[in-house]
Amino acid sequence: MSDETTTYPVPARLLDPAQCPEPYVKSYEQYKELHRQSIENPEEFFGKLATELLSWSKPFHTVKHGGLEHGDTAWFLEGQLNASYNCVDRHALATPDKIAIIYEADEPNQSENITYSELLRQVCQLAGVLRARGIRKGDTVAIYMPMIPEAVVAFLACARIGALHSVVFAGFSAEALRDRVQDAACRIVLTSDQGKRGGKTVETKRIVDEALKSCPSVESVIVCQRTGADVPMTSGRDFWWNEEVTKRMSYLTPEPMNSEDPLFLLYTSGSTGSPKGVLHTTAGYLLGAAATVKYVFDYHPNDIFACMADVGWITGHSYIVYGPLTLGATTVLFESIPTYPTPSRYWELIAKHKITQFYTAPTAIRALRRLGDEWLEGHDLSSLRILGTVGEPINPEAWHWYNDKVGKGRCAIVDTYWQTETGSHIVTPLPGAIATKPGSATVPFFGIDLAILDPVTGKELVGNDVTGVLAVKKAWPSVARTVFGNHQRYLETYLKPYPGYYFTGDGASRDKDGYIWIRGRVDDVINVSGHRLSTAEIESALIMHHSVAETAVIGAADDVTGQCIHAFVCLKPGLMHHSHDLGKELVLQVRKVIGPFAAPKKIYLVEDLPKTRSGKLMRRILRKIVAGESDSLGDISTLADPSVVDVLIAKVAKA
Repeated sequence: MSDETTTYPVPARLLDPAQCPEPYVKSYEQYKELHRQSIENPEEFFGKLATELLSWSKPFHTVKHGGLEHGDTAWFLEGQLNASYNCVDRHALATPDKIAIIYEADEPNQSENITYSELLRQVCQLAGVLRARGIRKGDTVAIYMPMIPEAVVAFLACARIGALHSVVFAGFSAEALRDRVQDAACRIVLTSDQGKRGGKTVETKRIVDEALKSCPSVESVIVCQRTGADVPMTSGRDFWWNEEVTKRMSYLTPEPMNSEDPLFLLYTSGSTGSPKGVLHTTAGYLLGAAATVKYVFDYHPNDIFACMADVGWITGHSYIVYGPLTLGATTVLFESIPTYPTPSRYWELIAKHKITQFYTAPTAIRALRRLGDEWLEGHDLSSLRILGTVGEPINPEAWHWYNDKVGKGRCAIVDTYWQTETGSHIVTPLPGAIATKPGSATVPFFGIDLAILDPVTGKELVGNDVTGVLAVKKAWPSVARTVFGNHQRYLETYLKPYPGYYFTGDGASRDKDGYIWIRGRVDDVINVSGHRLSTAEIESALIMHHSVAETAVIGAADDVTGQCIHAFVCLKPGLMHHSHDLGKELVLQVRKVIGPFAAPKKIYLVEDLPKTRSGKLMRRILRKIVAGESDSLGDISTLADPSVVDVLIAKVAKA
């Protein structure tokens, strides 16, 4: 259970100039004043911040235009800049020999440092390859790559020439990749021969080949050699990365981009089941990523910044690539998993590279805690200053272990709340200023005017000690602008549920001290290890199996992954007696269609599901049964057949 009364002060070490660089925000009062300025006068606040953190080829004059009411948010109009220039060129000119990327490969004895000057050469050469293949400003490029430096190069090469990148997590199946490539009408796919993760090989090129059987828009595939494996190459379509880049010059002028020109698409699960391409634009997104690295992680010039996410998710976009590199930081790219080859891998990584900021998911923290403290012993973690968590609220037990065992009580813990659609953190502590509470994301970041709304009336619940749905009253620079090719869906998902507000889809409460606690999804999206998956997407994968008539998927609490997937499956008539090994088949079906991380933990083969007379599926009842709360199901008289409930309770109890 969370304790909403105990606060933990800012560690004294962070405020001691003899031990740590001086935090940018040093007190709660200073935070409150800066936050007030950002809400009351966003033009002045963000105009100054954008000038300070970003380089412009043409200055902006209008800081903010439009807003949430009509879904026409725009920032820094008239301004021009290039994300690749901001992340690479300006640092390659000022500090050419500074390390931009520390690549920690899957095998712990393999790592590589890439300087800003080398990164600039690689980005320009790949940008030249893309341009030679006919890619122009506004085209879309798919990136399906493992955690290797070339993946970061791919991001920045696209940005350099004004092409949108659509990065697809390399754990997704061929079908999921196909859907995303088709929706974005990608003309080129950037991939690798294989990937390595946790000692296992991932057949990235073969997955791409399977996906592209029904992607006529794709003209070329550029294949990076990660392992050197012999993989099929389609003549006239597939080209080796290393051969192509050697044909290109080591400098290519960056394309001037308007502030509101698109930077990238990133597909996220939608509650309708079809993934939606969230679109972020150049200036506002870049500013949000950079500002949160500076203030939330209190980044200073000699720090070593390590985010353990995959580049295929928004966390990797914002906190491996764009945020750190915009500030000229050294960013760590980690190809492996926390337990390979041993559960000491994270701690060896921190000691080896003297990491100062470390950002990971509660899932990883819980898993490492369960494996025992002995794996931490003998590793020098004294370089750490900020410990971050992302993807879901961290439970207090994991928070205390992270604080006491990893941080030794000397580090700030920043429990960050945000989404693909927000672009960067929206509720988070600032390490030098905000006392923390285990499990609370604490306070809104600059420019975030939070509201907790009554879920039924939509009225704002003012004051403290309130619970409702979490919304934001005003647009901020890094908010997503649209859903690719479907602005109506954007409006209906985020802006129409509560007109005048951005609706996060999460429930939340504000405690007596004004701290924000995230209470979980209020729609049907499941959060497994920080991966957001819609119930509809998983259900549609199950229904593709020839034996399945109907299915209902819910999220249930899990000690390691935060939530896990439970699937209730009704088979077609006459098949219940032939259901031996069907559970395994169905798990494989989901793995094939979506990916391994979406595999159900439990599958219940049932005769019927709880539905109202109008046919509405009552997932709420299934959640209660799985959680062991069948004594508090509430009124079930609206069900078409209330007797189904007792059958389901018995089924779950036996499983």
